[in-house]
Amino acid sequence: MRGVTLFASLLLLLHWTSLFAAPQDTGATGKAANQAGSQAETRPSPKPATTDPGYVIGEADVLDISVWKEPDVSRAVPVRPDGKISLPLLNDVQAAGLTPMQLQQQITEKLRKFLTEPQVTVIVTQINSRRVYIMGEVNRPGMVPLLPDMTVLQLITTAGGFTQFANTSKVRIIRNENGKQTTYTFNYKELMEGKRPEQNLILKPGDSIVVP
Repeated sequence: MRGVTLFASLLLLLHWTSLFAAPQDTGATGKAANQAGSQAETRPSPKPATTDPGYVIGEADVLDISVWKEPDVSRAVPVRPDGKISLPLLNDVQAAGLTPMQLQQQITEKLRKFLTEPQVTVIVTQINSRRVYIMGEVNRPGMVPLLPDMTVLQLITTAGGFTQFANTSKVRIIRNENGKQTTYTFNYKELMEGKRPEQNLILKPGDSIVVP
């Protein structure tokens, strides 16, 4: 009789233990599931290629267009050679020549025809329109992304400096201005001697530097 009573007590203890343990396990599982769902719903924010509010969008730049709670309209788009981007509902939108804020306002106004109070964000994620080219007797010739206020000397440094065969007194900067090609000269030795500092030009997109 005593054995039966002990067995019944053991069964009762196991029953109460399972009642208290089950909610704790379910709660932990639910919390993990909620965290996973929250992470899945969170869209990682793209990193901007520039934080300059005055940056002017150009051909071949890549833009991230985000419309809050409208994933079908939001997307990353390149700027076409004609300066436009393509978006759902709006088709072609002029982007080149505008700052991200100006383009953001333009898209917002156009979307008001289709959406109630659209909230638009425009981020430049790749800068491909601002390039300069350096060729000839430098250690790393080729295309170089143009940084703000980059000078001829800074570009030569970025290209690894002159080779031992370079004629550093006859460097040429070739620039297209208003459809016309203009050539400037750069004499490295003179600049190092403090002469003609104005020859160390601030470069513009599309400039080509030739080191003979």
